[in-house]
Amino acid sequence: MTSETHPDRAPASATVPGSTAQLALATAGFAICFWAWALLSPLGNSYGQLYSLSDFEVSVLVAVPVIVGSLGRIPVGALTDRLGARVMFPLASALTIVPVLFIGFVADSLLWLLIGGFFLGLGGTTFAIGVPFVNGWYPPARRGTAIGIFGAGMGGTAVAAFSTVPIRDAWGDGAPFLIVSAALAVFAVVSRVALHEAPAWAPGSGGGMLARTWAIVRLPATLQLSWLYAIGFGGFVAFSVYLPTFLENAYGLEPSDASFRTAGFVVLAVVMRPVGGGLSDRFGGVAVNAACYAVVAVFAAVIVLQPALMPGATIAFLGMAAGLGASSGATFALVAKMAPADKVGGVTGVVGAAGGLGGFIPPLIMGAVYSADGTYDLGFGLLAVTTLLTLLVTLGPVRRRVRAQAR
Repeated sequence: MTSETHPDRAPASATVPGSTAQLALATAGFAICFWAWALLSPLGNSYGQLYSLSDFEVSVLVAVPVIVGSLGRIPVGALTDRLGARVMFPLASALTIVPVLFIGFVADSLLWLLIGGFFLGLGGTTFAIGVPFVNGWYPPARRGTAIGIFGAGMGGTAVAAFSTVPIRDAWGDGAPFLIVSAALAVFAVVSRVALHEAPAWAPGSGGGMLARTWAIVRLPATLQLSWLYAIGFGGFVAFSVYLPTFLENAYGLEPSDASFRTAGFVVLAVVMRPVGGGLSDRFGGVAVNAACYAVVAVFAAVIVLQPALMPGATIAFLGMAAGLGASSGATFALVAKMAPADKVGGVTGVVGAAGGLGGFIPPLIMGAVYSADGTYDLGFGLLAVTTLLTLLVTLGPVRRRVRAQAR
């Protein structure tokens, strides 16, 4: 549904008083929650050595927060439509403190780490809170850029990759968890006081959550956009949680070096997300997504050839980071323009869940493949093929849907 066919909550003016401050606050909170969400990834191999875990068990450990944070976006997005971000953001950030402290100071086995990681997934659900919130503050012509900027908050995973191991080494095993918990607590308080709904915001229409979710899933655009985001953002999530393990196993890097290089991958993807959103406002989300998937497919195929880390593999991973990041921004530029105004949270939840699930599966495949034959070739080959298929979906059904809505 286009902005011409339903009432739009965003004011018509290109500048809405307070919108920049609200966008900045939401982006900061999203980054803090994603920082918490990604805490297990840099420590995956360390936990593996401490508890004698297999490569597959490590991949499961780092992937559990991803799947919970993904599926949880569906009810959280629906609740955001009903209750608003001013309620949901402080609540989600405050509740995330519990699993962070549990993992840092209570969990002492794989089972307890998995339980803590399950609830740590709550931090990943905040994406479904922020998108409808930001969507309400900006007019359609600027939503791609605004949501792209908000999406750059996924750089919280880069903060986790850069800081977790050095903080642990400098100040002790519990230090990263204490620092993240403090950041979550500060944001919970500040957001409750300073976060405000857009001037035209109103609670979404009534009805049970299951009925609303089913109605959202049945929207023609929802499944198509879910597929795109599963590959774009899902690929980013998969690399952000498993790339340290891959670099340690495939190239023999130390944990700190692997985390630092992963952080570089994440930072580039984060920078490219608002770029993808801005380009979509200018050239259209279909064209930008198509270009991104072509780039990712080419560089995934390069990794199959097992190039040296410098410069071949480094260039390939950075190329994939740029493509995946820009694609994530471009896909949500399409969501912002195609979703009904009172269902943006719900659509965001379903599409965001698909993106997170797309990030859950690859680490499991990579761990299983490496355990089986000691290489990752098959995994990257599957990534190249899947991305090419997504390119065809973008140029086929998605483009036809966008053109039909424009008529």
